[in-house]
Amino acid sequence: MWQSLSDTTLVALIGGAGGIGLGLAARLGRFCTMGAIEDLLYQGSDTRMRMWLLAIATAIIGSFALIGLGLLDPSKTLYLGLAWNPAASILGGLMFGYGMALAGNCGFGALARLGGGDLRSFVIVMVMGISAYVTLSGPLAWVRVWAFPPIPASPDRLSGIAELLGRFTGIAPVAFGLVIGVVLFAYAIAARTMLARPSAIFWGIVVGIAVVSGWAGTSLVAEAGLDAVPVMSHTFSAPVGETMLYAMTASGNSLSFGVGSVVGVWAGAFIGSLIKGHFRWEACEDPRELRRQIFGAGLMGVGAILAIGCTIGQGISAFSLLSYSAPVTFLAIFAGAALGLRQLIEGFATIP
Repeated sequence: MWQSLSDTTLVALIGGAGGIGLGLAARLGRFCTMGAIEDLLYQGSDTRMRMWLLAIATAIIGSFALIGLGLLDPSKTLYLGLAWNPAASILGGLMFGYGMALAGNCGFGALARLGGGDLRSFVIVMVMGISAYVTLSGPLAWVRVWAFPPIPASPDRLSGIAELLGRFTGIAPVAFGLVIGVVLFAYAIAARTMLARPSAIFWGIVVGIAVVSGWAGTSLVAEAGLDAVPVMSHTFSAPVGETMLYAMTASGNSLSFGVGSVVGVWAGAFIGSLIKGHFRWEACEDPRELRRQIFGAGLMGVGAILAIGCTIGQGISAFSLLSYSAPVTFLAIFAGAALGLRQLIEGFATIP
């Protein structure tokens, strides 16, 4: 059966399967970056942030296990295949985080809410996808390349924390990756609030496994297949725009992991909303809110391309390989979101 499928169709199915898991985690497990940041800053709860850390830890353990078994070559991934540009990570992360606060969700979160019938999220997804492609290959592409030229990483110097530690100590990078993953995993579940919520632990692990499945599946197809398939895992910036292009030009285009991932998240979120009984059509009634969401979505699209990833792309997929960019970008996203939330909350407080 599998032999009858093209390589691009196969990786799209792999992306779709992982995307369904992510969509279910968002709707059934309340896995959400924006929600985690809001809970931590304004509710005094770190449960959802620990879920995020648990997903990162699971993804690190799984990814470095693949590397140790020879099933994943990290140098073929986008995150370790390019030299790290700190300025792009910081600027892109700040733009993405601030835009996420204005829009009320990241790209992944918007897809998940769209699966529950929220038409406001449809606008966010569309605008983010368009702005991402405008920056990736449209009118702003030359500005991006001029300001932040993509430079391939030298073969003997990957942009990874584990590789750096390995060079200094002589210990295999895989060992460092596994140890870091286990330590983070233990820390994430150590809190009583996490131990009291097995579902939070379960869905955090599901998200991590979804990311690992992306690396494993695309790497296998890239090695065994005939088509040029990139080794990648889940991210929701450029793939959102790619999915829009495929929807308009399917007869002259091909499926991809990113398209499958985006559709999978929407499908998983739709299924999850039906299971929960939360599906209902919602629309924006306030033009000011819609304006803010459109502006925020535009910022997210540009920021994600500059940072080479979003809350999932950099926050988990790149983190799973312990790339230099992942912690810096995630902290920048957190800072941008904190600034945006503070501005919104203070602004609302001043309304008579």
